[in-house]
Amino acid sequence: MKKRTYPARRLVLATLALSLLACEHLDDNLRDHTSGKEPLPSCVTLEEVAQILSSVEIGSSQMGEVHDAVTSSTGNGYDEEYTMKDLFASPGTGVGEDPVKASAKSYETPLRDLLADAVAARYGTKAADGGVSADEFLDALTGSDVQIYWPFSEGWDGASAPVITFDPEDNSDKNYGFVAGENGTLERVIVDEEMARSRPVWVVNRNDDASYRSLEVLRREDPDWGTGGGIISVKGADSGSDIKTWVLRSFKANRSYDTWFAGASEFFVKCGAVESFTAKTVDDLSLYNPTVTDFMVVVKRSQIGEEVPFNAVLVSEWTDQLSQVAFMIIEDDGGKRTSWKCSSKVTVKSKVYSFDVDLPLNSSDDIVWRGQLSRRYVEKYSGKTGNFGDVELALELI
Repeated sequence: MKKRTYPARRLVLATLALSLLACEHLDDNLRDHTSGKEPLPSCVTLEEVAQILSSVEIGSSQMGEVHDAVTSSTGNGYDEEYTMKDLFASPGTGVGEDPVKASAKSYETPLRDLLADAVAARYGTKAADGGVSADEFLDALTGSDVQIYWPFSEGWDGASAPVITFDPEDNSDKNYGFVAGENGTLERVIVDEEMARSRPVWVVNRNDDASYRSLEVLRREDPDWGTGGGIISVKGADSGSDIKTWVLRSFKANRSYDTWFAGASEFFVKCGAVESFTAKTVDDLSLYNPTVTDFMVVVKRSQIGEEVPFNAVLVSEWTDQLSQVAFMIIEDDGGKRTSWKCSSKVTVKSKVYSFDVDLPLNSSDDIVWRGQLSRRYVEKYSGKTGNFGDVELALELI
């Protein structure tokens, strides 16, 4: 097999919408659309990758590497995931990790070396008729969205080896997996979420969130978003000022929207409003345009039913003339790009005017909640927790 080289990791991240988006009108016929995921290369299946991963001897070094990666991913606002792209390009690196921190990691025998050897033994250096070579398989694998997902990884005892399974992608809550037996043999066992809670389970599945910038990444790149988990406050503000800041204090999801094999729920909070609105005349309306705040909230399986402090700014300058905002929460499931056409309203000399807003979503997304929130509602329930479908939000004007 030819020698493979692994280049330094490059962090490529898609930009979330932070301004008004022009999209299609909402298409509610979800059955006409696919999940939105790119098909895997024909030579790569989740089951095949799980079998290959199960065939290598995983020791404490490899366990530590995967645990480092999934811990980094969760710390960066993503799921407990370790993508194959990162596994081969930069061992131990989590999704959204700072490249400087990633480059400082090293492992005596990275998992990528063991996998490369196992693939070489399985496929050989030359492709058989109708098949692929080891290099072709590895190129396809590293170019795919396949990853290792380790649910409940925070409970690992630091020693136990994993059961390795894969996402059956059929909404089942059970599947078979592999675990090391005596004399180096592999045993096949039935894997469910209860097992994953009690012992390490690695699920080979597909990545859903790495292309998005999480709130933690946005905060790291832009100080205006505030520090992760910190207290957002307005210091030195004039007590008579009519400008306030609308903040999402905490987020609690009361259920998951996908099977446990697929991983965490990726919620997107979207708000359309006219910020800093202080128009005095109708002619001043032309000076303003609505903006869309759009960010991702990843809720791990272990966080279902728990209140998670969030402290994210939804509207940075809320004035008394802002009388209504558009608000939506979705759980991402892909599909055709579309939008919900709605409005944000303002008041000028006791008259209400509307600005059209398109809040983006995908046709297969689960709509958790959507609607307009009035200034009266926002002010009356500021600092209190409200139910928005299957999630509970604490929203506050400060």
